[in-house]
Amino acid sequence: MNAAEQLELLTRGTAKVISVDNLKAKLEEGRPLRVKLGVDPTAPDIHLGHTVAFEKLRQFQELGHQVVLIIGDFTATIGDPSGRSATRPPLTREQVLENAKTYTDQAFKILDKESTEVVFNGDWFGKMSYHEVLELNSKVTMQQMLQREDFRTRVEKGQEVRLHEMQYPIMQGWDSVVVRADVEIGGTDQLFNILVGRDLQKEQGMSQQVVMLVPILEGLDGVKKMSKSLNNYVAVNDAPDDMFGKLMSVSDELMSRYYTLLLGEDVPEIHPMDAKKQLAKRIVSRYHSDADGDAALAAFEARFSKKDVDASDWPEFTPPADRKDLIAVVAAAYQNAYDAKRSNSDVRRLIQQGSIQINGEKVTDPKAEPELKAGDVIKLDKKRSVRVG
Repeated sequence: MNAAEQLELLTRGTAKVISVDNLKAKLEEGRPLRVKLGVDPTAPDIHLGHTVAFEKLRQFQELGHQVVLIIGDFTATIGDPSGRSATRPPLTREQVLENAKTYTDQAFKILDKESTEVVFNGDWFGKMSYHEVLELNSKVTMQQMLQREDFRTRVEKGQEVRLHEMQYPIMQGWDSVVVRADVEIGGTDQLFNILVGRDLQKEQGMSQQVVMLVPILEGLDGVKKMSKSLNNYVAVNDAPDDMFGKLMSVSDELMSRYYTLLLGEDVPEIHPMDAKKQLAKRIVSRYHSDADGDAALAAFEARFSKKDVDASDWPEFTPPADRKDLIAVVAAAYQNAYDAKRSNSDVRRLIQQGSIQINGEKVTDPKAEPELKAGDVIKLDKKRSVRVG
């Protein structure tokens, strides 16, 4: 690809690039760019939310650029304060190194291991004298650090900001100096830290790195960011059938976003259910194998077909002609098929909890107006469903 074509591909799906012109100029130099991602392995496993940045790294790698993966064996013992309302609990370096082993094993399911430069920032920070630490600190001001929204908010609320936390952006920035980064990739919460890297590179007389921010991926609920603590995640090491099933539960809107951020593609112009099956199959194949992807798809379709057979005795239901909204449809289904009254608030809660499915697909938007046709199956709860007549 020429520089313009690379630029179009690399900026697709990003949240912010500082700056596109700067990136274009670097690409036009015709040399492999050094593209940095720093990770702090504070846990042994990664989920699909973590992989968004790795997918962008992979794009750079496939275009012939040099990926530099920094393992924060030193910075992880501090803990990134980005977006935090309290100080992170400290980890020992031994814990971090143990996590790093499985973390990188999973990352290399996306990246080409042989052409990835892996470095540990403990190799330079662990050797710094106190004089060198003071010298590094002299390159930034307290005013700069207090520009961080999370620091400023905590100070204004009278909450603690420990001085070691203020070291974190400086250390992440110095990583960029050491590895001579042309581009740094991070989530949208990393803007401040990456800008510090640009400032430190400028002071050292270096070309400033391009800031490339990728979106924070929403979890299966489509609302909050993917997180193990919120139980809305798909882990890279989930079993194939579990991974496939979780991905089939996402909404059509979220499916489109997953295509963009996890596969770097637009949703194919096919039936949404088929597009979702393709998404689930390809992600299972990526993190397991093609055979596992095929098997998970076959298993899902077998279960889905069985549901259709089992549904032969479900009561038929004719949706109301005067109202198309999902709340009205579900309330009418309960009343007409099961002689059970459900208030609008009860139905809304069922929808938001993910209890309502149409042809096996969850619908969680109470304002949705599904286009129902004869034969469609609406699951009302664990025990009751109806078939549209």
